[in-house]
Amino acid sequence: MRGIFPGRALGVLLLTQMAFAQSSPGPPIPKDSSIQPDSEIRQILLDRIDKQRQSVGMVVGVIEPAGRRVVAYGMLAKNDKRPLGGDTVFEIGSVTKVFTSLLLADMVQRGEVKLTDPIAKYLPASVKVPERDGRQITLQDLATHTSGLPRLPSNLHPKDSSNPYADYSVEQLYQFLSSYQLTRDIGSQYEYSNLAGGLLGHVLARRAGMDYEKLVLERICEPLHMNGTRIALSPEMKSQLATGHNAALYPVANWDLPTLAGAGALRSTANDLLTFLAANLDTKSPLAGAMAVMLSVRRPTGVSGLEIALGWHIFKRNGREIIWHNGGTGGFRSFLGYDLKRHVGVVVLSNAGTEAGGDDIGQHLLDPSVPLMEPAKQHKEIAVDSKLFDGYVGRYQLAPNFILTVTREDNHLFVQATGQPKFELFAEGNRDYFLKVVDAQVTFETDSQGRANSLVLHQNGAQQPAKRIE
Repeated sequence: MRGIFPGRALGVLLLTQMAFAQSSPGPPIPKDSSIQPDSEIRQILLDRIDKQRQSVGMVVGVIEPAGRRVVAYGMLAKNDKRPLGGDTVFEIGSVTKVFTSLLLADMVQRGEVKLTDPIAKYLPASVKVPERDGRQITLQDLATHTSGLPRLPSNLHPKDSSNPYADYSVEQLYQFLSSYQLTRDIGSQYEYSNLAGGLLGHVLARRAGMDYEKLVLERICEPLHMNGTRIALSPEMKSQLATGHNAALYPVANWDLPTLAGAGALRSTANDLLTFLAANLDTKSPLAGAMAVMLSVRRPTGVSGLEIALGWHIFKRNGREIIWHNGGTGGFRSFLGYDLKRHVGVVVLSNAGTEAGGDDIGQHLLDPSVPLMEPAKQHKEIAVDSKLFDGYVGRYQLAPNFILTVTREDNHLFVQATGQPKFELFAEGNRDYFLKVVDAQVTFETDSQGRANSLVLHQNGAQQPAKRIE
């Protein structure tokens, strides 16, 4: 639930008191524990919204030893000029996975499951969970994205691409598991997977004998007094729900994830997420034991300085350890992160599904040495002979279960990623094209006849080749 295409690993109220962060002495707090002042944060949001046109409205929440504060800028929607605040409701996308992994850790603490339990133990006997070399997929394999399962199930074929998970059923999930063959050893490699996150939520809900949302409410929201975090919204929450916008800042529909809820179905507020961060910073919070379990399991991701714990990603740089996760749906972006040593945390919420999102803002506030994202390079559209498009039409494999499908409609060229909407490609050269909804470009590698045998996706500073498949 991040980005239009697979990219980075991985959107002013009154000051209120922290719920938990000051309730216990804890370790000595370093002197550099303050986050940038409100005026600087507001300027960052103003630039992101008014100059870079990367959102309609954004909310930043900060928690530090002095208390918590919220800075907001922008509007609830393009056609709704009501301001945003700490109680504005956003889709938080894959930040949901942190809640799912916390459920796992809590159930471990209660003795209801073990991290090393095979997931098959909690699924119907009729489901043939894939194995490899006698090794079974465990609960912690799902939580650390090392299960060997792909990013998305291959039988995810949404009827409505604007709400891509809405019609994916439990039966389809079971069919996929029973037919899938693992392509590598379980536990051998990190690969971020929405399928794994959703499956973990499904398995834990089955073990608890209740649906996923009820489990989150009972085990997390009620103990932490988080009344603004839900899947099904109350009338009050609906009235405060921000409108999501796509990368071109047009309003889009909300997402529904009935089967894979654990991957990204939650909606929340900056105030609630600050309360959640406060609990992670406090050794005496109701869920302190489970939160410690989450950080006790760590595996490499293959990226220097980046580890994966249970749900959380962990950056180690400049003597800091930043614990974080981001999220995104069709119309929203979110970031949640904290520094346990410095006793600070940051929430960034945006009501637009743009590539810039708020990841860089959150990371920058936690570690000022991390630069803010530069505005996207301006691309100039030119006219080309549409006959060229015939050589580009086809399917290109970017990852084992992630395909870019290029199609032509009259004199227009389009690209569609697995499980995502279709977007038009605009020419800036005979073989070079760009998207207007996201900062991404495509270069076609052709033979002497003009037929593309591969393409290169340029995004987030990376060049990702994809070979044509028949």
